[in-house]
Amino acid sequence: MYDDGGERPVHRPGAVTRIRVRQVSGSAVRDRRDDLATEEPLEIRLLAGGESRTVAITMRTPGADFELAAGFLYGEGMIGPGDIAAIGYCTDEDLAPEERYNTVTVRLNLPTLPDIATLERHFLTSSACGVCGTSTLEALRDRCPSPAASAAPAFTVAPRVLYGLPHLLCKAQSGFGRTGGLHAAGLFTPDGTLAGTREDVGRHNAVDKLVGSALLAGRLPFDRHILLVSGRASYEIMQKAVTAGVQIVCAVSAPSSLAVDVAREFGVTLVGFLREERFNIYSGAERITTGDDA
Repeated sequence: MYDDGGERPVHRPGAVTRIRVRQVSGSAVRDRRDDLATEEPLEIRLLAGGESRTVAITMRTPGADFELAAGFLYGEGMIGPGDIAAIGYCTDEDLAPEERYNTVTVRLNLPTLPDIATLERHFLTSSACGVCGTSTLEALRDRCPSPAASAAPAFTVAPRVLYGLPHLLCKAQSGFGRTGGLHAAGLFTPDGTLAGTREDVGRHNAVDKLVGSALLAGRLPFDRHILLVSGRASYEIMQKAVTAGVQIVCAVSAPSSLAVDVAREFGVTLVGFLREERFNIYSGAERITTGDDA
């Protein structure tokens, strides 16, 4: 179902790139090898009804590219469960061999291509979270008309569980340990067990990879899980969390104002500055058992 295009005698970009650097420390100077987080473009193409169209170009860390494509398309409302027929690297002869691993084609079980108007702002995205506004929030309301705030919390979490999540995520970041330059997204059960993690130069890409892996395996929604991102919580992160059904989102840094707006409107618990056994709750405090509830 998910075809990697077969074996090719060409360079396939990896998650880590090794270079030579000159290190200066005090009066000492030495040449040594250094590992960098790889950053390469990924073009995502849709194929349906005999038509093919590029819908996004994003800068990402190679690896889990099919999950990234699936998660991105799902988060943008382009596809739903069961819509993907196959995913593969592009074999177009007009592409140079080294470019083929930077182009992914998603073939859909649909008679025509979906409307890509909602993807216009994403045609060229970067490894940083995108710029979004009121119109994007309105589009999210149209796609998710039943906010989670209308229902009682499905589960609660004690602060001691949240305190341990950053350490568990850090331990699982093999790429960050080598490069110091990769973000991560981690999925946890209510008792703090790590259920999955992905790394990328972009936080939102890491979340897409997590969501895409679950979509392809038929394991959505994430309504019984906690999502932790190794950085700030942006609108992008919250959009992806809402569409995936996440009820608790945590970030080791600050949330943006629009991220808080989304969390409050859709009833998502949003925790920021989760580090050194402290955090702020910006929305949905009823899911965190603090004070007399602890």
